[in-house]
Amino acid sequence: MAGKARQSIRSGAAVPERGVSIRAVAERAQVSIATVSRVVNGVANMASPETVARVRAAIADLGYRPSSAGRSLRQRQSRLVAVIAANLGNPAMTAIAASVEVALRTRGLVLALCDSHDRAELQDEYLLEMRAHLVRATVLLGVVKSPQLDMMREAGEPLIFVNRRCPGDDGQPFIGIDNRQAGRDAASFFLRRGVRDIAVIHGHLDSSATVERIGGIAESFVAAGAPLPPERFLTTAGAEHLEIGYRAAGALLEAGTLPAGFACASDMIAFGAHRRLVEAGLEAGGTPHLLGFDDNPLNPWIAPWLSSIRIPYPAYGEALLTMMDPDAPREVILRHEVIDRSVA
Repeated sequence: MAGKARQSIRSGAAVPERGVSIRAVAERAQVSIATVSRVVNGVANMASPETVARVRAAIADLGYRPSSAGRSLRQRQSRLVAVIAANLGNPAMTAIAASVEVALRTRGLVLALCDSHDRAELQDEYLLEMRAHLVRATVLLGVVKSPQLDMMREAGEPLIFVNRRCPGDDGQPFIGIDNRQAGRDAASFFLRRGVRDIAVIHGHLDSSATVERIGGIAESFVAAGAPLPPERFLTTAGAEHLEIGYRAAGALLEAGTLPAGFACASDMIAFGAHRRLVEAGLEAGGTPHLLGFDDNPLNPWIAPWLSSIRIPYPAYGEALLTMMDPDAPREVILRHEVIDRSVA
């Protein structure tokens, strides 16, 4: 916590002067007031190690103590609520963020939205920056494991995890669907049609949502006596979801092992796979069954061929308000449904 980071004055340091200002610290360290503020609030990665050391020495020598920032941070008096999304290029995350913004406005709260691009170091930078802005809570909309996240979780900072559970701690506050059951429902979509050979295309396995979705699919096919071999699970490291779907479908076409169905862990992956199949000449009627996850609100307009597991985006905002109330539940599980747009 910030309180632990700003500990007592070094041995031999001057007795604290009454009302030592942040300006005095900046002058002693020969840096800007903004730099001092960042170091005090833990956003030290924006300055060189030498500058950070100089600021901390000035703070200790002068006995500087922030007058109210520390108290405000602990009490979360700000109107800001931070939402750090893993990928705002994904319409699913944009839809959830929009729902959250509308709900926060009804409470007089303001959304501060960041995009971590699924990068741990960028997520940590935003976590520190939002903490420096005294946000009331931080919402991780698609989290990745990172050092600062672990520190803030262990310190009891108000964190809420959306769609993906907290890495290494499933007991943290969570809002999302039952992803494993959604995976089972996706498997049933194919099995009810007698489709027992499918490819499962997914993103990186650092996401609990992805792991649970493909886990539910796999266990359902095992229970049906049609276990999927490892080569039927495909992904591409470091690629965006559109590209993952496109490359996976291309690899199956080139290998001549096209399955009867594609279970895609997101609609964006399904869009990419569909594009590659159409390029190969597999038009409507010849294209394998496709199922995505999310049910992008634009699907009826741009992808009427795509069946999907619908996630109730409009419900996320109210769920977040529930999670922020006193005596809030540790998790809110939202109801998903299968949207069947198949012709067969």
